[in-house]
Amino acid sequence: MPELRLDHVAVAVHSIKSALPLYRDALGGEYLMGGDAGGNWRWIQLRFPGGGKVELLEPLGEGFLTRFLDRYGEGLHHITLKTDDIREAIDELEGRGYELVGVNLDDPDWKEAFLRPSLAHGTLIQIAQSALPDEEASKHLHPSNVGELLG
Repeated sequence: MPELRLDHVAVAVHSIKSALPLYRDALGGEYLMGGDAGGNWRWIQLRFPGGGKVELLEPLGEGFLTRFLDRYGEGLHHITLKTDDIREAIDELEGRGYELVGVNLDDPDWKEAFLRPSLAHGTLIQIAQSALPDEEASKHLHPSNVGELLG
């Protein structure tokens, strides 16, 4: 099995801006990167001393994140484990009987697959492979309203 490293936990929120007083100001997270995803949702990652990261997810319109918030309210959405060989990780997990959904291996910069929560003790687990280290990705990934969000 290829090495899997805990990368971040993702929290679904109604508003990133309203979550920053806790995650950035009170808990000490430092903005690392973020982005807008298909016009339906926005994300930012905050890095904490020691290397941990929290990703905040905000809906921009109707979609999976709006449905999640309507059903469960704000809270943990998923955890992400990164690997250097996602195809081998998928083969290993499927070989152990785990079902993967949302498999997307087409993007050369970001490949991902998710373990179905019903088979992962109720938790959505993302397995991902990134072409760039965080420091390089952070130079390119910013939500369209980053100044307003962080201001």
